Amino acid sequence: MSVFLLGGGRDVAVCASLLQAFVSEAREHAAGRAPVIALLLVLEAHDDASVDRFRGVLEAAGAAPDDIRVHAVVEGETFADAMTDADGVFVGGGLTPAYHDAVRGIREAIRERVASGMPYAGFSAGASIAAGPALVGGYRVGGVEVVSEDAGEELDAVEVRPGLGLLDFAVDVHAAQWGTLSRLVAAVDAGLVTDGVAIDENTALVISAQAAPAVRGSGQVWRVESTASGVHVQVLRA
Repeated sequence: MSVFLLGGGRDVAVCASLLQAFVSEAREHAAGRAPVIALLLVLEAHDDASVDRFRGVLEAAGAAPDDIRVHAVVEGETFADAMTDADGVFVGGGLTPAYHDAVRGIREAIRERVASGMPYAGFSAGASIAAGPALVGGYRVGGVEVVSEDAGEELDAVEVRPGLGLLDFAVDVHAAQWGTLSRLVAAVDAGLVTDGVAIDENTALVISAQAAPAVRGSGQVWRVESTASGVHVQVLRA
């Protein structure tokens, strides 16, 4: 089974196409019964529009309405029992530090179920927190601005926190659209993380034990790593 990391984006058709394989893997994990896809959302307040948006993406990717089990909490709350019977988990987008806090009670359950074969998909914040070293936001490193404050996720200094641990590298999102590649480069340069990827919107990086990592979608993935001569950036394309 696979981990699907989506860099964000508003194009429902493109995002749905990136999640078709995720829905197929959830159906395979269900082994003949109707799959249970846990949709985890952290909202600023009660927000039916956001729930409908992410539901719509999953349905456009091939999930039946009854396959989707929505778990929506408000910022500051945490998820409980969200992984019961889940054949796949899709973690949506929003304020990344709030998502990081919201999953703390089910972190081990997600990790164990993914290790046992359940697919994981993360959209924007959901992709960032999938990492072991989760880059949750911030716009300054050592007091120096490294990205627009608008991309800071309500944090000042760039912060790396323990994430879900599904990957051993950091993930940043909205790379080309928000300019977050520079934040990841600065985080690697400062030693906050050793390496990572910055993913464009409408683009996915798919990690699978059965195949090499694959880039899908209309954008690019920017691989950043520390080397003896400095910070190295490699562009990965579909």
